[in-house]
Amino acid sequence: QVQLVESGGGLVQAGGSLRLSCIFSRSISSFNFMGWYRQATGKERELVAAFTSGGSTNYVDAVKGRFTISKDNAKNTMYLQMNSLTPKATAVYYCHTRSYGRYWGQGTPVTVSS
Repeated sequence: QVQLVESGGGLVQAGGSLRLSCIFSRSISSFNFMGWYRQATGKERELVAAFTSGGSTNYVDAVKGRFTISKDNAKNTMYLQMNSLTPKATAVYYCHTRSYGRYWGQGTPVTVSS
């Protein structure tokens, strides 16, 4: 069993930045997949950024160059740095892992005003 708790969401103006955090309840050093997803109102949940097996990172095209996924194994924490935010980034952001089963956090809302 793995618990995930996100934080860091909020209201920001277009062009601003936010950093999301996801704390895991167990060591993430051996996790082979963990990432950030988002779900906007009326839309399907989509992958934003992820660490995949081997430690490589993937980003959806819409965020490349503006969002950065990172992690701190010592703190069992994954981050998503989001820069140059646009209203299209408005959504609930979830962290997820497929290690030791499939687990989701409760989500943290991000609202970007124009």
